[in-house]
Amino acid sequence: MLINIHEAKTHLSRLVERAAAGEEIIIGKAGRPRARLVAYTEKFRPRQPGALRGRLWIADDFDETPDSLLDAFEGRGE
Repeated sequence: MLINIHEAKTHLSRLVERAAAGEEIIIGKAGRPRARLVAYTEKFRPRQPGALRGRLWIADDFDETPDSLLDAFEGRGE
């Protein structure tokens, strides 16, 4: 269904409800399609273990906190 932009602005709430119910609304300007209003759906994909394997690198000393950083947090060594 093609609706001009002025009418779409006037009836936006109604059009959103229609789109949420599954109807595809095409919004046009000067009779030419410009946008499509459709129902929103979550694009949920379950986590896939190992999906980033080979794409991340973690340093060997990742879990070690330098003494200089500890001193800064504890207010020592100023």
